Amino acid sequence: YYVHYVDYNKRCDQWVKASNVRELTELEKNAGAGGFVGQAAGRKLTRTQKRRLNEMNHVEVAPEDMFPIERLIEQEHEEKTKVKNVNTVEMGKYEMDCWYYSPYPEEFCSRQKLFVCEFCLKYMRKKKTLLRHRAKCPLSHPPGNEIYRQPLEPNAAPGAPTLAMFEVDGAKAGVYCQNLCLLSKLFLDHKTLYYDVEPFLFYVLCERDNDTPEGNYHLVGYFSKEKHSQESYNLACILTLPPYQRRGYGKFLIEFSYELSKREGRPGTPERPLSDLGQVSYRSYWSKVILRLLYEHKGKVTVSDVSRMTAITTDDVVTTLQA
Repeated sequence: YYVHYVDYNKRCDQWVKASNVRELTELEKNAGAGGFVGQAAGRKLTRTQKRRLNEMNHVEVAPEDMFPIERLIEQEHEEKTKVKNVNTVEMGKYEMDCWYYSPYPEEFCSRQKLFVCEFCLKYMRKKKTLLRHRAKCPLSHPPGNEIYRQPLEPNAAPGAPTLAMFEVDGAKAGVYCQNLCLLSKLFLDHKTLYYDVEPFLFYVLCERDNDTPEGNYHLVGYFSKEKHSQESYNLACILTLPPYQRRGYGKFLIEFSYELSKREGRPGTPERPLSDLGQVSYRSYWSKVILRLLYEHKGKVTVSDVSRMTAITTDDVVTTLQA
């Protein structure tokens, strides 16, 4: 049986055996009506309190709270992607449980497990195919320009990995970027960019091995942005792979996107809608940056000053201050 848990994100969905399914007892049915949300329902929440409660519990916006066109798009998306087609993906030294549906070719989803080369991101059905491919794969890093490398710490352990960022042009490395989008869709619910990658730049974050002179670069995460955005978007999509989450890489990617906006000389904002985890990450980043700036200037700055110094749009500054 394919099981979706009511009021929980789709990344918790899973296939279960019939032997693991049974009807709820009356006691369990009554207990299920309570819980954290039920406790909060006894008192009236302000809009800010409701938003914070939803963010903490990763509750998505209900369809009835959306605009009609958004509701229609959401319903079509839900119908198309309600059953995830790949259970696990093996890449490098990690085997990752997949969260969402991704439009890989159907013949690659029949085994419910994908094997992905961690350097070129080519996907395969069998482990032996991956091993043969790795013996001749020409890449040891993303096919782009290395635009940042973390300085080596003086007290770092011998061979400790360092961070490196590559700028990959979707028009020059189309297959790599398409494979990156298909891989990231396994962990992002509302990503829609799969094949039309030419108008985008991809900033790929890697951990670099320092135990060999040439070094291999292991994919950590990435963000993409339009080359020419009319809406001042500085980020279209962002992902940190599950094995590297909760290590500060997401905030590093967000900060890097704003550093690029500063170099361009104009404020930027991420494309909407943000995922539940993306909302939490951005709200945390905006709050930290704005509060630090207010502290340094003793609060004697305007919203425009904050936007100019941080490259955060005035709308995002105001929303963060109101929260």
